[in-house]
Amino acid sequence: MRRIDFIVIHCTATSQDTRPEAIRNYWKEYLKWKSPGYHYLIEASGNVIQLATEDRVCNGVAGYNANSIHVSYIGGVDADNRPLDNRTIAQQDAMRTLVTLLKQQYPQARIQGHRDFPFVKKACPSFDAREAFSDL
Repeated sequence: MRRIDFIVIHCTATSQDTRPEAIRNYWKEYLKWKSPGYHYLIEASGNVIQLATEDRVCNGVAGYNANSIHVSYIGGVDADNRPLDNRTIAQQDAMRTLVTLLKQQYPQARIQGHRDFPFVKKACPSFDAREAFSDL
């Protein structure tokens, strides 16, 4: 089992109705990744899709993937592609449940957004994840 130091919160920076298959195809065809970007993807309905087992390394944050679990919601931008926390209530509830379970499994892990890592120049996940999960 790998050591998990971070539970990283992401957004896909797409519209909320983007299909998971389109996200996977982008990683595979455009970015040429062999592994997904996230372990878990949360649809607008609140449905959680596991894209990779937790023992696998995903491509969420360059330089930090070996010791991170990545959780993302579909959305995170407005119609003009500007950062916006547009999580549905179902996404917020599903994310809270999932992150709580992950924190119980990896109590030493810090919960933070993609944007909170050094040298990251994006707004992802379009909200303050450290604040949102500060009670865990």
